[in-house]
Amino acid sequence: MALMSSMYAGWSGLTASSTQLSVIGDNIANGNTIGFKGSRAMFEEALAQTMMGAGHLGMGTRLQAIQRILSQGAIVQTGVPTDLALDGEGFFMLRGTHGGITGNYYTRAGQFTVDNGGYLVNLDGLRVQGFLADPTGQVGGTTGDLLVGDAQDPPVATTTLTLRGNLDAEATAPTAAWDPAAPALTGPSANANFMQPTTIYDSLGNAIQVDVYYRKTAAGAWEFHAVTDGAAVAGGTAGTTVEIGNGTLTYDTNGNLTAMTQTSTFSPVGATAPQPLTFNFGSPTGGGGTGADGITQYAGASTVTFIQQDGHPAGALAAVQVDTSGNVTATFTNGETRVLAQLVVASFSAADQMQRLSGNLYGETAASGPPQVGVAATGGRGSVLAGALEQSNVDLAEEFINMIGAQRAFQANSKTISTADQMLQELMTLKR
Repeated sequence: MALMSSMYAGWSGLTASSTQLSVIGDNIANGNTIGFKGSRAMFEEALAQTMMGAGHLGMGTRLQAIQRILSQGAIVQTGVPTDLALDGEGFFMLRGTHGGITGNYYTRAGQFTVDNGGYLVNLDGLRVQGFLADPTGQVGGTTGDLLVGDAQDPPVATTTLTLRGNLDAEATAPTAAWDPAAPALTGPSANANFMQPTTIYDSLGNAIQVDVYYRKTAAGAWEFHAVTDGAAVAGGTAGTTVEIGNGTLTYDTNGNLTAMTQTSTFSPVGATAPQPLTFNFGSPTGGGGTGADGITQYAGASTVTFIQQDGHPAGALAAVQVDTSGNVTATFTNGETRVLAQLVVASFSAADQMQRLSGNLYGETAASGPPQVGVAATGGRGSVLAGALEQSNVDLAEEFINMIGAQRAFQANSKTISTADQMLQELMTLKR
């Protein structure tokens, strides 16, 4: 009977409106949940009844799907270095145990922290995944847990000492013979014209002061002698300087370096020895260089304007930074930096078909397709913003409007049922 059908149609409308209100309530409840993606209830007409020669009679509505809306949420700055947000498509990849199941999980909520083991984790302890780097900072293709809390930078021995500056062309050659145990710049025993102190490092990271003396021997001809305290040299005596390197510098009448020679005999105490040590005074013209890109010989005071060496002491972790490409870079107390890893960002062919899990997590499904793992800002994936979080994409004003619509639809469908009931009551009175 059509009256009974109308009651079932009204009942389906009540059920649909109730389901829609549940979805709206879930959205509103998660209006402040970081990384939350709102949903909407989608309905379809129920199977219709065919009326002979008169078309089809609808049987109401039914739930077709609860569709997840993956629009971008607002980005807010937090100032917390381990807070991360994705500006664009993709998900952070986590690994661990959730709900008793160990595997990979995906999230937009970047409220990360460093646990007591030094791993970057979410607030439930699942470990953030990344492409790991080797000790030199080169990122490879192997994914794994991001271990950032115990990073250290090992010491590096100095192998090259680079100096830039000028030697006074008008300087007078000292008359006293060079004595590495008694270098002097003034007085009757002066045996050098100019000295520049610097610091180098052995293989253990020990800082060793080296004084480089320059001694004019003739017009356009100089010697250099690198000395250090004997306490730092195998077989040396504390308080007595020992020569660890020397050579010659030759200049043309334009003050350009034309040729150079050098030797090194540095054997630090307790460290790798001998330690190769190269002095870079520029590129001589005799070797095809300019002769003016290092230590020159012009009229004017002798000076060194630039000193650089390629060693450094050991360093402890001082800070961690993440750039827009997801590179996790550590800064150490020795001033060095090194890339530790690069964050994994996973994208899906049908991301709205992923399985919603608790704890701001998603899981892959057959409908979503497998994860396409890559790095941020490539392949359509979003960029990473450090010190920021993505807010929920729920628009409360829109949800309230939808709530009013669901409420009115519920009232209207209840009216359908009450009206059909009244008509059935009228039918029952016909027998009286």
